[in-house]
Amino acid sequence: PTTPPPTTPPPTGTTPVAINGQLRVCGVNLCNQYGRPIQLRGMSSHGLQWFANCYNDASLDALANDWQADLFRISMYVQEQGYETNPTGFTNQVNTLVDKAAARGLYALIDFHTLTPGDPMYNLERAKTFFAAVSARNAAKNNVIYEITNEPNGVSWSTIRNYAEQVIPVIRANDPDAVVIVGTRGWSSLGVSEGGNSDEIVNNPVRADNIMYTFHFYAASHKDNYRNEVQRAAA
Repeated sequence: PTTPPPTTPPPTGTTPVAINGQLRVCGVNLCNQYGRPIQLRGMSSHGLQWFANCYNDASLDALANDWQADLFRISMYVQEQGYETNPTGFTNQVNTLVDKAAARGLYALIDFHTLTPGDPMYNLERAKTFFAAVSARNAAKNNVIYEITNEPNGVSWSTIRNYAEQVIPVIRANDPDAVVIVGTRGWSSLGVSEGGNSDEIVNNPVRADNIMYTFHFYAASHKDNYRNEVQRAAA
């Protein structure tokens, strides 16, 4: 008898992007092109306005080859001498790093790094302009993930949700298949750092598909209550 074909075709390359292809959200998991849940491992840059000499071919080669990373998070600060001081220059720098990540088979997470002020609505128009540009330019790539706000703080979940529901359509107009990551209340703690919890998100989610919500874990100060909240949210 003939052997039936495998349900998952073999990868055509050895890099993370070659193996996993276009990612998507399935349930509470990040899945690869075959619908298999995966976990990406990698690192974030510091702000692109600082230590620019670190983001070169040699360091990205080390990340891909020596560290065997899957992902490079491109952390573009908006304030603190970041994007707002030179939108064109920082947009070009992000695009260059996306290309460098793609050349190495790494996923590129484009981080619109908002921190101070903590209200993402302060940067709404900047976000629309930036994401319109980078999503149009990188729409044909299958290695790009968009993170639309880093660590909202001092604002309600409804404010963050309102921001997300205005920015995500800008990305979707150019890149309908890419995963989008939405920051959460309390410095992306699912609200825990400001006395809340994930119920506010579960009960009032962003009205969009193929999105994930951010949780940042700080090992020095975040204890079991933070871990437990992540597990509860994903249950």
